[in-house]
Amino acid sequence: MPKEALLWEKLDGTRVHCYLCAHECRISDTKFGICGVRKNVAGVLYTLNYAQLIATHVDPIEKKPLYHFLPGSRSYSLATVGCNFKCGFCQNWQISQATLDRSGATPGQKVPAEEVVEEAGKAGALSISYTYTEPTIFFEYAYDTARLAKKAGLYNVFVTNGYMTRQALDLIEPYLDAANVDLKSFRDASYKKHCQGRLQPVLETITAMKELDIWVEVTTLVIPGINDSDEELSQIAGFLAGIDKDIPWHISRFHPDYQLLEQQATPVETLRRARDIGQKQGLRFIYLGNVAEGANTYCYSCRELVVERRYMGTERQNLKKGHCPSCGAKISGLWS
Repeated sequence: MPKEALLWEKLDGTRVHCYLCAHECRISDTKFGICGVRKNVAGVLYTLNYAQLIATHVDPIEKKPLYHFLPGSRSYSLATVGCNFKCGFCQNWQISQATLDRSGATPGQKVPAEEVVEEAGKAGALSISYTYTEPTIFFEYAYDTARLAKKAGLYNVFVTNGYMTRQALDLIEPYLDAANVDLKSFRDASYKKHCQGRLQPVLETITAMKELDIWVEVTTLVIPGINDSDEELSQIAGFLAGIDKDIPWHISRFHPDYQLLEQQATPVETLRRARDIGQKQGLRFIYLGNVAEGANTYCYSCRELVVERRYMGTERQNLKKGHCPSCGAKISGLWS
Protein backbone atom coordinates (compact mmCIF):
# COMPACT_ATOMS: atom_id res chain seq x y z
CA MET A 1 0.00 0.00 0.00
CA PRO A 2 1.81 3.18 -1.15
CA LYS A 3 2.01 5.96 1.42
CA GLU A 4 4.14 9.07 1.43
CA ALA A 5 7.19 8.34 3.53
CA LEU A 6 8.51 10.11 6.60
CA LEU A 7 12.05 11.42 6.99
CA TRP A 8 13.05 12.53 3.52
CA GLU A 9 13.76 15.75 1.63
CA LYS A 10 13.88 16.93 -1.96
CA LEU A 11 17.22 17.37 -3.69
CA ASP A 12 17.94 18.82 -7.12
CA GLY A 13 15.40 18.08 -9.83
CA THR A 14 13.35 15.02 -8.88
CA ARG A 15 15.99 13.32 -6.71
CA VAL A 16 15.25 12.76 -3.02
CA HIS A 17 17.31 12.14 0.10
CA CYS A 18 15.95 9.49 2.48
CA TYR A 19 17.29 9.85 6.03
CA LEU A 20 15.27 7.11 7.70
CA CYS A 21 18.26 4.80 8.07
CA ALA A 22 22.00 5.26 8.12
CA HIS A 23 22.37 4.45 4.41
CA GLU A 24 20.84 7.91 3.76
CA CYS A 25 20.03 6.96 0.16
CA ARG A 26 19.92 9.57 -2.58
CA ILE A 27 17.25 8.22 -4.90
CA SER A 28 16.50 9.21 -8.48
CA ASP A 29 12.99 9.30 -9.93
CA THR A 30 11.45 5.80 -10.38
CA LYS A 31 14.25 4.22 -8.31
CA PHE A 32 14.23 2.47 -4.93
CA GLY A 33 16.40 2.82 -1.87
CA ILE A 34 18.67 0.00 -0.70
CA CYS A 35 15.77 -1.41 1.33
CA GLY A 36 13.82 -2.15 -1.85
CA VAL A 37 10.54 -0.86 -0.39
CA ARG A 38 10.89 2.94 -0.57
CA LYS A 39 10.49 4.48 -4.02
CA ASN A 40 10.90 7.91 -5.54
CA VAL A 41 7.82 8.71 -7.63
CA ALA A 42 8.17 12.02 -9.48
CA GLY A 43 10.17 13.60 -6.67
CA VAL A 44 8.11 12.24 -3.77
CA LEU A 45 9.32 9.36 -1.60
CA TYR A 46 6.79 6.62 -0.92
CA THR A 47 6.84 3.56 1.29
CA LEU A 48 5.26 0.67 -0.61
CA ASN A 49 4.93 -1.84 2.23
CA TYR A 50 2.69 0.23 4.51
CA ALA A 51 0.17 -2.00 6.33
CA GLN A 52 1.16 -5.01 4.19
CA LEU A 53 1.90 -7.79 6.66
CA ILE A 54 3.96 -10.76 5.50
CA ALA A 55 4.10 -12.39 8.95
CA THR A 56 2.19 -12.24 12.23
CA HIS A 57 2.40 -14.45 15.28
CA VAL A 58 1.80 -14.35 19.00
CA ASP A 59 5.20 -15.11 20.53
CA PRO A 60 6.57 -15.39 24.01
CA ILE A 61 8.55 -12.22 24.69
CA GLU A 62 11.58 -14.44 25.31
CA LYS A 63 11.67 -15.23 21.58
CA LYS A 64 12.64 -11.65 20.65
CA PRO A 65 14.83 -12.31 22.74
CA LEU A 66 13.98 -10.09 25.69
CA TYR A 67 14.70 -11.68 29.07
CA HIS A 68 14.40 -8.67 31.39
CA PHE A 69 11.24 -7.18 29.91
CA LEU A 70 7.84 -8.55 30.98
CA PRO A 71 9.07 -12.17 31.22
CA GLY A 72 6.44 -14.82 30.70
CA SER A 73 4.24 -12.45 28.68
CA ARG A 74 3.09 -12.75 25.08
CA SER A 75 3.95 -10.29 22.33
CA TYR A 76 1.93 -9.79 19.16
CA SER A 77 4.66 -9.93 16.51
CA LEU A 78 4.55 -8.66 12.94
CA ALA A 79 6.62 -7.87 9.87
CA THR A 80 6.46 -6.61 6.32
CA VAL A 81 8.93 -7.61 3.61
CA GLY A 82 12.31 -5.95 3.28
CA CYS A 83 15.50 -5.01 5.07
CA ASN A 84 18.22 -2.38 4.81
CA PHE A 85 20.93 -5.02 5.34
CA LYS A 86 21.95 -7.85 3.00
CA CYS A 87 23.30 -10.36 5.51
CA GLY A 88 24.40 -13.63 3.94
CA PHE A 89 23.70 -15.40 7.23
CA CYS A 90 20.14 -14.09 7.67
CA GLN A 91 17.86 -16.70 9.20
CA ASN A 92 14.66 -14.97 8.02
CA TRP A 93 15.99 -14.32 4.53
CA GLN A 94 12.86 -15.52 2.72
CA ILE A 95 10.99 -12.40 3.88
CA SER A 96 13.76 -9.99 4.87
CA GLN A 97 15.46 -10.18 1.48
CA ALA A 98 12.22 -9.91 -0.50
CA THR A 99 11.93 -6.51 -2.18
CA LEU A 100 9.32 -4.59 -4.13
CA ASP A 101 11.69 -3.09 -6.69
CA ARG A 102 11.42 -6.06 -9.06
CA SER A 103 7.66 -6.56 -8.97
CA GLY A 104 4.53 -4.47 -9.27
CA ALA A 105 2.74 -6.56 -6.67
CA THR A 106 2.96 -5.91 -2.92
CA PRO A 107 3.37 -9.20 -1.05
CA GLY A 108 1.53 -9.48 2.19
CA GLN A 109 -1.96 -8.93 3.54
CA LYS A 110 -3.39 -5.47 4.10
CA VAL A 111 -3.92 -5.00 7.86
CA PRO A 112 -4.59 -1.48 9.20
CA ALA A 113 -2.78 -0.38 12.35
CA GLU A 114 -6.08 -0.29 14.25
CA GLU A 115 -6.65 -3.95 13.49
CA VAL A 116 -3.17 -4.90 14.71
CA VAL A 117 -3.84 -3.28 18.08
CA GLU A 118 -7.24 -4.91 18.30
CA GLU A 119 -5.83 -8.36 17.52
CA ALA A 120 -3.02 -7.90 20.04
CA GLY A 121 -5.60 -7.18 22.72
CA LYS A 122 -7.67 -10.22 21.78
CA ALA A 123 -4.56 -12.40 21.98
CA GLY A 124 -3.85 -11.27 25.54
CA ALA A 125 -0.51 -9.80 24.50
CA LEU A 126 1.13 -7.15 26.67
CA SER A 127 3.20 -5.80 23.80
CA ILE A 128 3.52 -5.50 20.05
CA SER A 129 6.88 -6.50 18.56
CA TYR A 130 8.03 -5.19 15.20
CA THR A 131 10.32 -8.04 14.26
CA TYR A 132 11.25 -10.91 11.87
CA THR A 133 12.46 -8.36 9.28
CA GLU A 134 13.87 -4.88 10.00
CA PRO A 135 11.24 -2.56 11.54
CA THR A 136 13.07 0.55 10.38
CA ILE A 137 12.07 -0.14 6.79
CA PHE A 138 8.36 -0.28 7.68
CA PHE A 139 8.77 2.68 10.00
CA GLU A 140 5.62 4.57 9.06
CA TYR A 141 3.45 1.53 9.77
CA ALA A 142 5.31 0.76 13.00
CA TYR A 143 5.02 4.39 14.08
CA ASP A 144 1.26 4.58 13.47
CA THR A 145 0.69 1.22 15.15
CA ALA A 146 2.91 2.06 18.13
CA ARG A 147 1.02 5.29 18.83
CA LEU A 148 -2.29 3.43 18.88
CA ALA A 149 -0.81 0.62 20.95
CA LYS A 150 0.41 3.07 23.57
CA LYS A 151 -3.07 4.57 23.87
CA ALA A 152 -4.44 1.05 24.35
CA GLY A 153 -2.01 0.35 27.19
CA LEU A 154 0.30 -1.92 25.20
CA TYR A 155 4.08 -1.80 25.12
CA ASN A 156 6.09 -1.53 21.89
CA VAL A 157 9.23 -3.48 21.01
CA PHE A 158 11.70 -3.20 18.12
CA VAL A 159 13.86 -6.17 17.16
CA THR A 160 16.33 -4.30 15.01
CA ASN A 161 19.74 -4.15 13.41
CA GLY A 162 20.08 -0.66 14.87
CA TYR A 163 20.81 0.95 11.51
CA MET A 164 18.42 3.88 11.93
CA THR A 165 19.16 7.57 12.03
CA ARG A 166 18.88 9.60 15.21
CA GLN A 167 15.95 11.44 13.61
CA ALA A 168 14.06 8.16 13.25
CA LEU A 169 14.88 7.11 16.80
CA ASP A 170 13.79 10.45 18.23
CA LEU A 171 10.49 10.21 16.34
CA ILE A 172 9.60 6.72 17.62
CA GLU A 173 11.08 7.18 21.12
CA PRO A 174 7.90 8.38 22.89
CA TYR A 175 6.19 5.12 21.92
CA LEU A 176 9.10 2.64 21.99
CA ASP A 177 9.55 0.81 25.28
CA ALA A 178 12.16 -1.83 24.52
CA ALA A 179 14.49 -3.07 21.80
CA ASN A 180 16.73 -5.97 21.08
CA VAL A 181 19.54 -4.72 18.87
CA ASP A 182 21.71 -7.03 16.78
CA LEU A 183 25.38 -6.18 17.21
CA LYS A 184 26.70 -8.45 14.50
CA SER A 185 30.39 -7.68 14.74
CA PHE A 186 32.84 -5.15 16.08
CA ARG A 187 34.61 -4.78 12.74
CA ASP A 188 33.50 -2.20 10.21
CA ALA A 189 35.00 -4.40 7.48
CA SER A 190 32.72 -7.28 8.54
CA TYR A 191 29.65 -5.05 8.43
CA LYS A 192 30.59 -3.89 4.93
CA LYS A 193 31.36 -7.39 3.66
CA HIS A 194 28.54 -9.38 5.23
CA CYS A 195 25.74 -6.82 5.73
CA GLN A 196 26.51 -3.98 3.30
CA GLY A 197 26.39 -1.58 6.22
CA ARG A 198 28.66 0.08 8.78
CA LEU A 199 29.38 -0.52 12.44
CA GLN A 200 29.33 3.01 13.88
CA PRO A 201 25.63 3.80 13.35
CA VAL A 202 24.70 0.62 15.25
CA LEU A 203 26.91 1.59 18.18
CA GLU A 204 25.36 5.06 18.17
CA THR A 205 21.84 3.60 18.21
CA ILE A 206 22.57 1.36 21.20
CA THR A 207 24.09 4.29 23.07
CA ALA A 208 21.21 6.61 22.19
CA MET A 209 18.55 4.10 23.19
CA LYS A 210 20.09 3.82 26.65
CA GLU A 211 20.23 7.62 26.92
CA LEU A 212 16.54 7.79 25.96
CA ASP A 213 15.63 5.24 28.64
CA ILE A 214 14.48 2.60 26.15
CA TRP A 215 15.08 -0.86 27.62
CA VAL A 216 17.88 -2.42 25.54
CA GLU A 217 19.10 -5.98 25.16
CA VAL A 218 21.73 -6.92 22.58
CA THR A 219 22.16 -10.07 20.49
CA THR A 220 25.32 -11.26 18.75
CA LEU A 221 25.02 -14.21 16.38
CA VAL A 222 28.44 -15.83 16.81
CA ILE A 223 29.72 -17.22 13.51
CA PRO A 224 32.93 -19.30 13.31
CA GLY A 225 35.72 -17.49 11.51
CA ILE A 226 33.74 -14.26 11.20
CA ASN A 227 33.24 -12.78 14.67
CA ASP A 228 34.27 -15.48 17.17
CA SER A 229 37.79 -14.37 18.10
CA ASP A 230 38.56 -13.59 21.74
CA GLU A 231 39.57 -10.09 20.73
CA GLU A 232 36.33 -9.25 18.94
CA LEU A 233 34.07 -10.82 21.56
CA SER A 234 35.96 -8.89 24.22
CA GLN A 235 35.48 -5.64 22.29
CA ILE A 236 31.74 -6.21 21.95
CA ALA A 237 31.35 -7.04 25.64
CA GLY A 238 33.59 -4.13 26.65
CA PHE A 239 31.55 -1.69 24.59
CA LEU A 240 28.31 -2.84 26.20
CA ALA A 241 29.76 -2.84 29.71
CA GLY A 242 31.05 0.67 29.10
CA ILE A 243 27.48 1.85 28.49
CA ASP A 244 25.79 -0.19 31.21
CA LYS A 245 26.90 -3.45 32.82
CA ASP A 246 23.23 -4.40 33.18
CA ILE A 247 22.62 -4.62 29.42
CA PRO A 248 21.70 -8.27 28.79
CA TRP A 249 23.92 -9.81 26.11
CA HIS A 250 22.46 -12.71 24.12
CA ILE A 251 25.14 -14.83 22.45
CA SER A 252 23.41 -16.94 19.82
CA ARG A 253 24.53 -20.04 17.98
CA PHE A 254 24.77 -19.79 14.20
CA HIS A 255 23.43 -22.61 12.07
CA PRO A 256 24.06 -22.83 8.30
CA ASP A 257 21.48 -20.88 6.32
CA TYR A 258 20.86 -18.74 3.23
CA GLN A 259 24.24 -17.95 1.60
CA LEU A 260 26.39 -19.59 4.28
CA LEU A 261 25.21 -23.16 3.89
CA GLU A 262 28.79 -24.46 3.85
CA GLN A 263 29.68 -22.65 7.07
CA GLN A 264 29.90 -24.85 10.17
CA ALA A 265 27.51 -24.36 13.05
CA THR A 266 28.91 -22.60 16.09
CA PRO A 267 30.27 -25.03 18.70
CA VAL A 268 28.53 -24.66 22.05
CA GLU A 269 31.95 -24.33 23.63
CA THR A 270 32.46 -21.11 21.65
CA LEU A 271 29.35 -19.63 23.27
CA ARG A 272 30.60 -20.65 26.70
CA ARG A 273 33.93 -19.02 25.95
CA ALA A 274 32.14 -15.85 24.85
CA ARG A 275 30.16 -15.86 28.09
CA ASP A 276 33.39 -16.09 30.09
CA ILE A 277 34.82 -13.18 28.12
CA GLY A 278 31.71 -11.09 28.72
CA GLN A 279 31.83 -11.79 32.44
CA LYS A 280 35.48 -10.72 32.58
CA GLN A 281 34.45 -7.45 30.91
CA GLY A 282 31.94 -6.90 33.69
CA LEU A 283 28.62 -7.74 32.04
CA ARG A 284 26.17 -9.01 34.64
CA PHE A 285 23.63 -10.80 32.47
CA ILE A 286 24.78 -13.02 29.61
CA TYR A 287 22.61 -15.60 27.89
CA LEU A 288 23.21 -18.35 25.35
CA GLY A 289 20.82 -18.57 22.40
CA ASN A 290 19.79 -21.38 20.03
CA VAL A 291 21.04 -23.95 22.54
CA ALA A 292 19.45 -25.79 25.44
CA GLU A 293 21.41 -24.06 28.21
CA GLY A 294 22.37 -20.66 29.54
CA ALA A 295 18.92 -19.06 29.67
CA ASN A 296 18.43 -18.56 33.43
CA THR A 297 18.95 -15.25 35.23
CA TYR A 298 21.10 -15.25 38.35
CA CYS A 299 21.66 -12.43 40.79
CA TYR A 300 24.97 -10.79 39.88
CA SER A 301 25.73 -10.28 43.56
CA CYS A 302 24.97 -13.59 45.32
CA ARG A 303 24.25 -15.91 42.32
CA GLU A 304 20.73 -16.74 43.50
CA LEU A 305 18.53 -18.10 40.70
CA VAL A 306 15.97 -15.34 40.13
CA VAL A 307 14.38 -16.29 36.79
CA GLU A 308 14.21 -19.87 35.56
CA ARG A 309 13.45 -20.32 31.86
CA ARG A 310 12.45 -23.17 29.65
CA TYR A 311 12.77 -23.06 25.86
CA MET A 312 11.32 -19.72 24.69
CA GLY A 313 9.50 -19.09 27.94
CA THR A 314 9.68 -18.40 31.66
CA GLU A 315 9.22 -21.26 34.12
CA ARG A 316 9.53 -19.39 37.40
CA GLN A 317 10.29 -15.89 38.69
CA ASN A 318 11.92 -15.50 42.07
CA LEU A 319 12.03 -11.74 42.48
CA LYS A 320 10.69 -9.32 45.04
CA LYS A 321 9.68 -6.13 43.23
CA GLY A 322 12.65 -6.48 40.88
CA HIS A 323 15.14 -7.35 43.64
CA CYS A 324 16.95 -10.55 44.55
CA PRO A 325 15.05 -12.23 47.41
CA SER A 326 18.32 -13.39 48.95
CA CYS A 327 20.57 -10.32 49.05
CA GLY A 328 18.27 -7.50 47.89
CA ALA A 329 20.35 -6.56 44.82
CA LYS A 330 18.35 -4.76 42.12
CA ILE A 331 17.93 -6.82 38.95
CA SER A 332 17.47 -4.32 36.13
CA GLY A 333 14.49 -4.70 33.81
CA LEU A 334 10.72 -4.43 33.67
CA TRP A 335 9.36 -7.33 35.65
CA SER A 336 5.76 -8.51 35.57
